[in-house]
Amino acid sequence: MIKFVHRHSEKIVGIYKGAKQLEGYADEVVTAFWAVANDYPDQWICWLEEEQVHNFNELFFLEIFHHKLIMASCAVKTSFFNKDIGYVDQFPFAVVNRSVNYPTWLMSSDMGAIHATVILKFQKNFSGFSDFQYLLNAIAKLGQHNGLFCYHAPQLAIKKATEVEYKATTKDLFSFAFQFYKKARGIILLFCFARYKKRYPLLSLISTALKRNFFNTEINFADIEVKSSKSAIDNSIDVIIPTIGRPEHLLNVLKDLKKQSLLPQKVTVVEQNPDIGSKSDFDFAAEDWPFLIQHIFTHQTGACNARNLALQEVTASWVFFCDDDNKFENNLLEKAFSKIEEYGLEVLVTAYRTKQEVLLYKNAKQWGTFGAGNAIVKKACLRNVKFDLALEYGYAEDMDFGMQLRNQGVDIIYHPEIEIVHLKAPMGGFRTKIIKPWEQTAPIPKPSPTVMTYIQKNYTVEQQRGYQLILWLKFYKSQHIKNPFKYERIMQKRWAVSERWAAKLQQNRRS
Repeated sequence: MIKFVHRHSEKIVGIYKGAKQLEGYADEVVTAFWAVANDYPDQWICWLEEEQVHNFNELFFLEIFHHKLIMASCAVKTSFFNKDIGYVDQFPFAVVNRSVNYPTWLMSSDMGAIHATVILKFQKNFSGFSDFQYLLNAIAKLGQHNGLFCYHAPQLAIKKATEVEYKATTKDLFSFAFQFYKKARGIILLFCFARYKKRYPLLSLISTALKRNFFNTEINFADIEVKSSKSAIDNSIDVIIPTIGRPEHLLNVLKDLKKQSLLPQKVTVVEQNPDIGSKSDFDFAAEDWPFLIQHIFTHQTGACNARNLALQEVTASWVFFCDDDNKFENNLLEKAFSKIEEYGLEVLVTAYRTKQEVLLYKNAKQWGTFGAGNAIVKKACLRNVKFDLALEYGYAEDMDFGMQLRNQGVDIIYHPEIEIVHLKAPMGGFRTKIIKPWEQTAPIPKPSPTVMTYIQKNYTVEQQRGYQLILWLKFYKSQHIKNPFKYERIMQKRWAVSERWAAKLQQNRRS
């Protein structure tokens, strides 16, 4: 490990390899950062603010950095971007739960580490950056998009402040928006500043809008070996499947599970039929199965409730969340556990597409949502997690479940080599047409009240405002009202109606 000690991200105080101080490096932090990585490509480079040297908890280092494609920091006193980044970024990585090991590209210069082989992947593109804090966030933002796993790791610090100071200027924020998001997000940022902060930072926009954009820049980590140092895992697994009115598809899923090279211990099927007096469509005893089938029959419909019922029955160390219209190869579970062990994962989300769809994401990466029909989760991570019934029959239950996991310090990783085909059988997930009460009102709420519920639970105020503005702009071209002032008034009313319905959903959930 190389310890890279700096003062206020501006000047090198000392660079150490073990107890030995390394000489001959420039005083300027970024210049020395590149130089040290080139001279020691097989080392972890650990940066430390001068005041944090004795606050660095080295005992947890190997637990956090258990393979080379990990970058992590801990904001003890300072961070770079404040919550204004939420105007352009509504992903869960743009806001940090500082009490847990949380997936985020937001980096602090107080303390952190990255492997030198990873640093060198960015030198060609970022050699012109002179601000060390900006550079760290740039590496993490572009790196995360391409498969670098980035975290806020509170275990790195022995003592932490309750509040942090944010260092980025308005110009830094606009520069970052134009360089690491689609260019239009920089304009969105200006609109948000004008509307919500009554500020008009035109000079910041003009001075940064023409900077090079890295949004689609590819960084190839394929030559960096990933081998987690975490201990071997117990690969016992249960499967949970909600189903309603599709017996032939469910039986095909069970047959795919029957052929697995690594068999599940138990499959819990939650069959729903809203008709009182109805009976099951299945006779599981008609065929021999190499695993226990636990059948739950209920007249209460809804995938959230069904999955919650099934989760109560899990006894194995892992859970496979599976839909009743999936198709997969005979070695799905075996391959999945190979990647879980290789990366040291607690949650794995598979590639999930129809036969006609093209695979969009071709690198393993931190995932911004969750896959309730295509995920494998460690049971120990689910003790305080369940699907929110306020989101039943709507959208966002997957995203909300994912946020519950992240707020417990559990990361969600997508891997393209583990793939499930989603057949999307007729009638969708509910099989019966659900008429939601808000669909019979005027004006119809926008967004849907279930999405609004998710937003209110999980977004910062800035993320909510950014989402609202982006939604308005995207929807404008597909509707018939072209007078922008009239459109604005109507959309504000629809947003307010959505907020009222979201409040009712949450109240019904509590009652």
